[in-house]
Amino acid sequence: MAKTLAFILAGGKGERLYPLTKDRAKPSVPFGGKYRIIDFVINNLINSEFYKIKILTQFKADSLIRHITQLNLLSPAIGQYLDIVPAQMRTGEDWYKGTADAIYQNLNLIYDEDPDYVLVFGGDHIYKMDVRQFLNFHRKKHADMTICAIPVPVQEAYKFGILTIDNNFRVTGFIEKPKENPPTIPGKPEFCLASMGNYAFKTKFLIDILKEDAQRTDSTHDFGKDIIPRVYKDYKIFAYDFSQNRFPGITEKEIGYWRDVGDIDSYYNANMDLCSIDPVFNLYNTKWPIQTVRSIYPPAKFVFEEYGYKGRVGVAYNSLVGEGCIISGATVRNSILFQNVFVHSYAYVEASIIFNNVEIGRYAKIRRAIIDKNVKIPEGVEIGYNLDKDSKKFFVSPNGIVVIPKNYQF
Repeated sequence: MAKTLAFILAGGKGERLYPLTKDRAKPSVPFGGKYRIIDFVINNLINSEFYKIKILTQFKADSLIRHITQLNLLSPAIGQYLDIVPAQMRTGEDWYKGTADAIYQNLNLIYDEDPDYVLVFGGDHIYKMDVRQFLNFHRKKHADMTICAIPVPVQEAYKFGILTIDNNFRVTGFIEKPKENPPTIPGKPEFCLASMGNYAFKTKFLIDILKEDAQRTDSTHDFGKDIIPRVYKDYKIFAYDFSQNRFPGITEKEIGYWRDVGDIDSYYNANMDLCSIDPVFNLYNTKWPIQTVRSIYPPAKFVFEEYGYKGRVGVAYNSLVGEGCIISGATVRNSILFQNVFVHSYAYVEASIIFNNVEIGRYAKIRRAIIDKNVKIPEGVEIGYNLDKDSKKFFVSPNGIVVIPKNYQF
């Protein structure tokens, strides 16, 4: 691990998550009551004892940069770092043109560190992974490049880049989002092997292919679209089966958990799973902790009980309630409240995600909604009960999730 440099690609626009990405990059979108999406890949690397990490940013990076600078998870005094690297246009006048170009434009960081191996991970997925097992597989295969991949049902193959492999897991083909007849896993005809966008490289191989790719006018300079299809025939390219990965404290149902959360509905569903009695994704595993920015807020508070208050009860059922929240004579059900949320008396919040610093007025009713930061819901307002009415003011997802953007003024 000490001879490995890890890159996290955190510059994506996340257009399908709009309006949550109106003011922030996708990796900076809040998740699970107190985290940002990027926290999960960062903690996977650190828990796996990789302590040299570069985070490449590009679009709307301000909130992401502020978040990273407050993490304080590593110690530079002993050679550890979690560095933010803004797009610098070191090789010309262009922003990053693709995932491969993002690394190419930062080859100086690889030259400076001189690692034996380079990891390139996406910054916008929800999962836990012991990355050591991935790198050990890469080393044992003497691979030039190893692609982390996950089995997906054949009917879902059209969403992903699909790998063809032999019985030794060597890559023999790659199809980007096949519309029909996708190649299946040997011995498992009901599953295909989908690239997760996480890669391990021998350093010299990576430098050589990036330099070659940079000279091509027919390339979009992307690992998935260009590099993999061009190199698998002539080099040792392997696929690592993520469903075989195990980390301390993993539960049976958590094996192989990985979510793209690329659009509003998938993001909403992944959050709502956390509210269930026995969620698939376990935030409470202290053997594989997910650390984030430490809160300045006091504990959550629930006030008023039924006796003497005629139904004015502060209560939350099957919900995650963050620090600093006050549930004052209101009902919260199957919801996630981030930090410093105030829900006033007789309000009702159901199956919703409420970001930091939101105030919900008396008698307001919120159902199947995502409310971004710094919004004040006036007294008596209803959200999520009349989607035709809501859609005239707000984004409504295909599955009927109403999204109120950051700083919206009623």
